[in-house]
Order: sequence, then structure tokens, then C-alpha cells
Amino acid sequence: MTIPIDPSMLTGGPEWQISRVGGGQTPAEIESGAGTGAESTSAASFGDVLAKTLGSLQAGQDQAAQAAQALATGQASDPTSVVMAVEKAQLQMQLASTLRNKAVESVQEIFRTTV
Repeated sequence: MTIPIDPSMLTGGPEWQISRVGGGQTPAEIESGAGTGAESTSAASFGDVLAKTLGSLQAGQDQAAQAAQALATGQASDPTSVVMAVEKAQLQMQLASTLRNKAVESVQEIFRTTV
């Protein structure tokens, strides 16, 4: 039995692309101050990237909730797409939770470090 591949689960979309923080500068360019000026103002700050990512996470959660509600009310015609949306939202939340936990552990480790 062959299971068809759902094209929505491909990892080539923009949500799978990792952008470089700091406008794509190399560490040497950042240390030397190269690239400062007009072009550095267009670079996204860490806070901007984090806000955009959290917005994307919220949008995925909202989409899964809407799909689940449509399935519960009988409006959804394809239950597999609903399951895929809910699973994708669950994986997004699991990844965000893991990243949060690792960041908290890192900060705690920094605070425990003695000089």
C-alpha cells in the first residue's frame, strides 16, 4: 500500500527557512564595524525576529483551531488536512517549547558561572 505524500508537509517553504540575524554579516564584519550605516538599519534585530516567529507560531495555532472547529461542525470536507494542520501546530509548539527551555537553561547556567 502506497501512502500519498501531502505537499503541505514539504520542508521547502518559507516557514522552514532560517534567516540570519544581523543582516547576514559575518562575525568578522560585525567586529570590524563593516557594513554600518544605511544598510545596517535594515537589518532585523533579535526582538524583531522573535516577534515575527511568535506571530507565525500564533497563526499556526489559530489555523489549527479553525480547522478543528470546522471538522467538529461538519464544515471540513477533508479530515486528513485537519489532522495535518493540528499535527503541524503541535510540532511548532513543541519546538518553541524546547527552544524556550534551552534558552532558560542557558541563562541559568550563565548565572551559576563564577568568575
